[in-house]
Amino acid sequence: MEGVSFGSGQIGFIWEETRAPLIVPLLRLMVGVCLAMSVMLFVERVYMGLVIMLVKVFGWKPEKRYKWEPLKEDLELGNSNYPMVLVQIPMYNEREVYQLSIGAACGLSWPSDRIIVQVLDDSTDPAIKNLVEMECQRWGSKGINIKYEVRDNRNGYKAGALKEGMKHSYVKDCDYVVIFDADFQPEPDFLWRAIPFLAHNPHIALVQARWKFDYHFTVEQEVGSSTYAFFGFNGTAGVWRISAINEAGGWKDRTTVEDMDLAVRASLKGWKFVYLGGLKKVTLWKKVHVIYSFFFVRKIVAHIVTFIFYCVVLPATVLVPEVQVPKWGAVYIPTTITLLNAVGTPRTKATFIGLLEAGRVNEWVVTEKLGDALKIKLELGVGAYLLLCGCYDFAFGRNHYFIYLFLQSFAFFIAGFGYVGTFVPSS
Repeated sequence: MEGVSFGSGQIGFIWEETRAPLIVPLLRLMVGVCLAMSVMLFVERVYMGLVIMLVKVFGWKPEKRYKWEPLKEDLELGNSNYPMVLVQIPMYNEREVYQLSIGAACGLSWPSDRIIVQVLDDSTDPAIKNLVEMECQRWGSKGINIKYEVRDNRNGYKAGALKEGMKHSYVKDCDYVVIFDADFQPEPDFLWRAIPFLAHNPHIALVQARWKFDYHFTVEQEVGSSTYAFFGFNGTAGVWRISAINEAGGWKDRTTVEDMDLAVRASLKGWKFVYLGGLKKVTLWKKVHVIYSFFFVRKIVAHIVTFIFYCVVLPATVLVPEVQVPKWGAVYIPTTITLLNAVGTPRTKATFIGLLEAGRVNEWVVTEKLGDALKIKLELGVGAYLLLCGCYDFAFGRNHYFIYLFLQSFAFFIAGFGYVGTFVPSS
């Protein structure tokens, strides 16, 4: 089999004339680049897997590497011995979860005169704004020091809301700020477990809690914490030292990843995160690790390999059989990476439970945003492309890629037709 025949018309003529001198060399180049990136990603995932295994075996807990002891009441100073804590909850049309999030924040166990709950409501729906304000008033009537704050614009979105919230006069008395997104409900003892790291370790800027069901929180941050390497603030369930935020330049709305932006600036200022230790200053190695491992491999290479290689380049080789992909790149590496990801995320089974509606698992609500229609068209288009390549390989191919191509196509169709999550139209 020499390759794909597109007929004897003009399209077929162009295909035959350009395939050998242009398409084949270009596709081979893309395969080579993607294979190199696959190896980089493979090494990174194996390294992370080994670190996680060592963490589990030797029990490298943060309490063993940092000074940590419960905060105790001082009979002479009373509650003033405890640091003042600001709890920020940024909201935007959170009809489904506003009561849960406000209730969880107000239910935090901490001296009542040493905590301020600040609800930053950027909602554009007047009905939702009224509900959130009434909920704040309800908790205020119970003696909770809760502030309902609104702005007349949404400049900077979440970063803008957090930045504006820090400008209020009552914040100057606070030592730490806790940030909870509306979809995160902390346990009542969250502050008692987190604040001692900051109180007893003056060089720590951030204590970051993790979400167990997410690969990023269970693996990437665990590895960063155990190898004294950089990891990013994920935007919620974090306790910041306010002086560290100020020294790093505060919240910036110049980027859509404001959480990461602040974490990088604070880290490069020399501040430690609760899981980082032993760094007296910002070393060259630390900068190299941030740029290569965290940003380049995990945030760029991983996405390029996942989509460009496995969803575009590899299927294209079915149509151009002159270009061969070695089995280690097409099968062994992606299989190993998938298994390592699954091991690091024990709740992978939730995906199948949710898909088959076999039981209740973690649920999430996806707010419909501008551009979703284009995204859906792209997902359906990629699904159709993969299905076409799979059918061709099934009929004429010899590598049996159709087994994977059909599964990939199925996944894109599921996402494209809206069978993932619960979509709620935005106001």
